[in-house]
Amino acid sequence: MGIAEPQRQMAEPKAKVLFLATVYTHLAAFHLPFMRLLQEKGCEVHAAASPAEGRKEEVEAFGVRCWDIPFARSPYSLRNLKAFRELKQLLEAHRFALVHVHTPVAAFLGRYLARVTGQGPVLYTAHGFHFYKGAPLRNWLIYYPAERLAARWTDGLIVMNQEDFDNACRLGFKPGKNLFYVPGVGVELDRSGPSGPPEKSIRAELGLAPEEVVVTCVAEMSRDKNHGLLLAAWKELASRRSGCHLILVGTGVLLSRWQEKVRAERVPRVHFLGYRRDVPQILRESDLAVLTSRREGLSRFIMEAMAAGLPVVATDVRGCRDLVEHGKTGFLVKLGDVEGLAGTLERLIQDRELRETLGRAGREKIRAFSLDRVLKEMEAIYTHFLSGVAS
Repeated sequence: MGIAEPQRQMAEPKAKVLFLATVYTHLAAFHLPFMRLLQEKGCEVHAAASPAEGRKEEVEAFGVRCWDIPFARSPYSLRNLKAFRELKQLLEAHRFALVHVHTPVAAFLGRYLARVTGQGPVLYTAHGFHFYKGAPLRNWLIYYPAERLAARWTDGLIVMNQEDFDNACRLGFKPGKNLFYVPGVGVELDRSGPSGPPEKSIRAELGLAPEEVVVTCVAEMSRDKNHGLLLAAWKELASRRSGCHLILVGTGVLLSRWQEKVRAERVPRVHFLGYRRDVPQILRESDLAVLTSRREGLSRFIMEAMAAGLPVVATDVRGCRDLVEHGKTGFLVKLGDVEGLAGTLERLIQDRELRETLGRAGREKIRAFSLDRVLKEMEAIYTHFLSGVAS
């Protein structure tokens, strides 16, 4: 009787996870560490988004399988009808163990279609609900009912600021069961903190002297980021104080509008840098950070600026006030207060000791928002839902 041939072990297929957002730029900017985390847990990671704004190649470089879906940012765009059909085809062709959705349009369509096509649990990260204190009435009339409807298709909701947490409770989510408060998308403290001499200096690139004060804003050129307020305040400030420069990093639909405003009104010492990959280095060479948003989820730029040891001046809105402690790590100003913003910036420009004191306090506070901590919290959430514990 011969020796029996050992039974071959068939490798179990990897659990497939889908990240869904309106555009790849969002996934590339915020979610690559979480995709890598799931890959390390043995998952096959997919992503679906519109390639219209670029950065798809960055997602693919992580070994993520990408599916182009022609979402439009506006919920009124007819392009979303085509996106609905193509996403439905994708979900009918694949069975995902977990679907993690982001951004309002993709998140709404994705949650509905994931439910009707029988996908695994659906997680939704709200990067700042479009309904919030002070939001236009139309936002409450459109987005709040949409989120209340979509709650029934959402197995887990992740929020990143206190106001959204409170609103999520009103929507019927239960803390610890299907509602999770995570401190943003995390910031890499070592990457953002002080380092040695730069290989390429932004001050040298712009011809700025060491003693000149650099104020930096990193934000998409969009209505929500509210650069009009910042430029109006800078015009007031620059008319009475020299030796300071404003650096604007970012692109967007309003870029040409703000560039034209600076040219037409002859606003001095404003530098538009466009999209940059060296933001941590730019922040290390800056003296303070400013953000004048109308709304935020939890600003990654503010976190990076605090990690770099910079004081922050920001508008007193959700997602900024969760990070900036007025008078301790920076200052909060009211929306629309041009003179108040100009005065606050001027105070910091002329007081180096105050900048350094606020910056040290900010760097200490931001430790609680580190990427390492966020990864641990997200790993626990992913494990919970992938194990089938959630009902």
